[in-house]
Amino acid sequence: MADHQEEVKLFGSWGSPFSSRVEIALKMKGVEYELIEENIANKSPLLLKYNPVHQKIPVLLHNGNPIAESIVIIEYIDETWKSGTPVLSKDPYERAMARFWAKYLDDKMVLMWKAFTSTGAEQEQATKDTEEALKTLENELKGKKYFGGETIGLADISANFLGLWLGVLEEVCGIKLLTQEKYPRIHEWINNSTQELFCLLFE
Repeated sequence: MADHQEEVKLFGSWGSPFSSRVEIALKMKGVEYELIEENIANKSPLLLKYNPVHQKIPVLLHNGNPIAESIVIIEYIDETWKSGTPVLSKDPYERAMARFWAKYLDDKMVLMWKAFTSTGAEQEQATKDTEEALKTLENELKGKKYFGGETIGLADISANFLGLWLGVLEEVCGIKLLTQEKYPRIHEWINNSTQELFCLLFE
């Protein structure tokens, strides 16, 4: 069982949706931590030491033990600290579904990034693929407030980039993909989740 004297550090970056996931989970559980801001263009020796395989953020350092990969970190947080708000359901099927959609969102985030950053035929294909992914997410939210049901969970935390960052990218790049007309349920999810996620992230 964790206690309040434990050392918890997060190697991350404010602008990273992957770091944001971990910070949200830590705050949901009421865990005090130190954020060590990393410069992605000039990675620190400590980051390379604690994540020698992928050499990227986020990395959680718990009492000197490093854990990498945002979804793995979130599950570790949920299992280690029993206080606060649970991230994953106790029901095995609901946990499996949460992991499925978290993985799906990870895979599709790459497409969405390409839709904004690539050009020509590659951008056209990435845009089509992104629209298909958004349709799938729109259908998944039918009759639900959050991806997991009535409370924020792993899949919603994984989708934080839709609510917190996608609108910024659309504005900067002048590309509008997530329209309210096409995806009313996602917009409703954003309205429901963003306030809660923002409150956790920026409290």
